[in-house]
Amino acid sequence: MKTQTLNTLKNLPRDTRDTLFMLAVITWVVLPLANEVPLWCSLMCAAVILWRGALAWRAQPLPSTAWRVGLLALAVAATLLSYRTLLGRDAGVTLVVVLLALKTLELRARRDAFVVFFLSFFLMLTQFFYSQSLLTAFAMLLALWGLLTALVNAHMPVGKPPLWQAGRIAGQMTLLGAPIMLVLFMLFPRLAPLWGLPGDAMTGRSGLSASMTVGNIASLALDGSIAMRVRFDGATPATAQMYFRGPVLNNFDGQRWTATPWLDQPSSVVMPQLVVAGNPVNYQITLEPNQQPWLLTLDATPKAPQVPNGTPRMTPDLQWVLTRPVTELLRYEVQSFTNYQAGVELARPALLPSLSLPLSFNPRTQAWAQELRQNNPDPAARVDAVLTHLRSGGYSYTLEPGLYGRHSADEFWFDRKLGFCEHIAAAFVIVMRASGIPARVVTGYQGGERNALDGFWTVRQSDAHAWAEVWLAGQGWVRVDPTAAVAPGRVGTLARLQTPRGAVASALLGTVSPELALNLRAAWDSVNNRWNQWVLNYTQTRQLDLLKRLGFESPSWEDLIYVMCGLMVLASLAGAAWSAWEHQQQDPWLRLLARARKAFAQASMTVPPQSTPRQLIQVLKQQPDARRQRPAVQAWLLRLEAVRYAADTPNTSAAKAPRHGQIQSQNAQSRASFRRQIATLTRELKSLLPLRTS
Repeated sequence: MKTQTLNTLKNLPRDTRDTLFMLAVITWVVLPLANEVPLWCSLMCAAVILWRGALAWRAQPLPSTAWRVGLLALAVAATLLSYRTLLGRDAGVTLVVVLLALKTLELRARRDAFVVFFLSFFLMLTQFFYSQSLLTAFAMLLALWGLLTALVNAHMPVGKPPLWQAGRIAGQMTLLGAPIMLVLFMLFPRLAPLWGLPGDAMTGRSGLSASMTVGNIASLALDGSIAMRVRFDGATPATAQMYFRGPVLNNFDGQRWTATPWLDQPSSVVMPQLVVAGNPVNYQITLEPNQQPWLLTLDATPKAPQVPNGTPRMTPDLQWVLTRPVTELLRYEVQSFTNYQAGVELARPALLPSLSLPLSFNPRTQAWAQELRQNNPDPAARVDAVLTHLRSGGYSYTLEPGLYGRHSADEFWFDRKLGFCEHIAAAFVIVMRASGIPARVVTGYQGGERNALDGFWTVRQSDAHAWAEVWLAGQGWVRVDPTAAVAPGRVGTLARLQTPRGAVASALLGTVSPELALNLRAAWDSVNNRWNQWVLNYTQTRQLDLLKRLGFESPSWEDLIYVMCGLMVLASLAGAAWSAWEHQQQDPWLRLLARARKAFAQASMTVPPQSTPRQLIQVLKQQPDARRQRPAVQAWLLRLEAVRYAADTPNTSAAKAPRHGQIQSQNAQSRASFRRQIATLTRELKSLLPLRTS
């Protein structure tokens, strides 16, 4: 059955074969976008491609104009319903996907095929709007090779040249162009990529935002993708001290916690006093794009992180933010101190927002807080009492706490006793405020995993965490992690809750040892990290550093252009010199005979290696379908033979350019006559091509 299928594919007409190959390449280009475009777009694209493939397989006519116009109108209407616009990144990509699929329904001429090729090349670039990972780059490299193969195949003469031949030429073209692309990558001035435009900002990938509703971070814990990578210079802090500070949520309306929009506040806002002690922790963070303006840093960071082309600002909540969202991979240097005091001098009015609670919410929690206040007049003792209650009260840390209602703190403290870190932190802050202690929720990441291969710490989305800060007289803001009282393994070790495996994953990975799986993931993370550090994070600063190493004292982007143009000119001159040298070293007569052999082979004739003009004539006589061209081609081959072997023509060595020390046995007039005959035969061969056997 398999052999029969292969024979059927091999015997397909060329138009059918080429169309099916083109549709396969288009499918490969479109497939990675299935998760980014609406479901109707993916279904419509798949249906159109399958329809076009069936028409090609059965050699049936293409659909009428009415069908194409109707499908186009349907696609435009569906895009408008999905995005309320036809502009922007997502709507534009959706339309291009549909237009590419519909264009395959009118492949009647080579011009239509070229439109499909160029649309596919453009769509291939749009993949990087959504992901710049190593896997995406590899998939698009294969797509590039497939598109170039189809493009080369479309330029081949009639007959049925094998696809592998077009693929080989496409691969050679890619390899020849690789040095030029490398020079452009290294020296072309770095500009903000199209996928970094804020107009199409999606929801933050990090899962952290300026607001928190109970349940958000619980769903994020199931995500094992990477949020950032950290490289420590020198001593590494203990995992229990790795609290990477994100948004500080100080405002509570009863159901949702929100952060104060400090970017809208004047720069004259009073900053809390920050006193640090001990040795600093120096490290470098490579932050994944999250479409948010904040920078994740360890507590506490008194000096601004060193960000390329940006000036971070610290908020009164000790969070570092930028004036623009992080839309591409960002690497920055940080110095932090794990031993610090913040806000010791804050007066009562500045703490009032951290005591605010809405009325008519969580009545049982507020009553319990008043009881705690009476039994524990000292605020620090009150904090310890609540932590002790968490440890001994039967509370559990879980990924599936269920939905919480209006009185979420009451449900947590007295009914369910189940929750993820956001439930525990929010309920803790509510009882602190109700008992008269200023408190707030801090979100970010806690801990990480060290990769033994490259030494980088990988912080994943599953490391997202929420904890609390309380203000105590004489101490200022103090971090309290109530989750550690419920589940000590969540903080301070590498223990993390894992997503339950499905049936397929269990079947595929059930026999793989955990140690092997961990090593494979570490190796893959290391490779991805190298890709991020050396490719995605190749910024203009690193370009200018490269010029400094080349001898430029104060390089600028103009110097980049000068160096790039100079290298391109040198490469062009070197290529021209090599081509001229090769042309002089090869016998033009042998080169012309090789072109004739190639033309015969492309016309599906069996040509013996190193065949002579007389042998080519015999091959031509065996082709009964080549009667029309046989006299002209036969006469041309005889003339070619005469140019070489006639008594008054130069020999092979004389046809070559003279070298030092060589004896020239032919005079200049004989060589000029030989070159004129070769030029005439070359023009005549072009008029005979392509050779046809059917």
